[in-house]
Amino acid sequence: MDQLKDIIRNIPDFPKKGIVFKDITTLLADAKSFHRMVDLLAHRYVGEKIDQIVGIEARGFILGSALAYKLGTGITLVRKPGKLPYKTRSISYELEYGTDTLEIHEDAFKKGDKVIIADDLLATGGTMAAVVDLVEQFGAEIHECAFMAELEFLEGRSKLPEGKVYSLLKF
Repeated sequence: MDQLKDIIRNIPDFPKKGIVFKDITTLLADAKSFHRMVDLLAHRYVGEKIDQIVGIEARGFILGSALAYKLGTGITLVRKPGKLPYKTRSISYELEYGTDTLEIHEDAFKKGDKVIIADDLLATGGTMAAVVDLVEQFGAEIHECAFMAELEFLEGRSKLPEGKVYSLLKF
């Protein structure tokens, strides 16, 4: 795990002073590291009956697609308003600097579908908590919220369903 963590580049003072941004593009660009990360994450779910992976715009699409491929399931996209072509359900939520809205197709799940929600990084947990709420509106079951990395000091997992959060790498 340390080898994967070491490949992620730290960008100081981005997007604003005092923040150290974890740039995952270096891990994604390294074929062996990307493959290993996906394999390690997917291995957790081998043998589970997962109906759908949910990928959150935009970097969650990368992780979610790779995970869906490895697990032999489909991927459902959660996007910013106006980006999905069919009828949608939406959820608005609070951010530390305002509000945001996300949408999903209204026919994304059937009641009882077992779902993994995937994103690149767990920070404050607000976006993932909103997506959990949105998915649960369909009567789908959250199997787990899966992350490539987690910034533990921000305590984002406290906003998510207890026992249903997994992060491959922890900072």
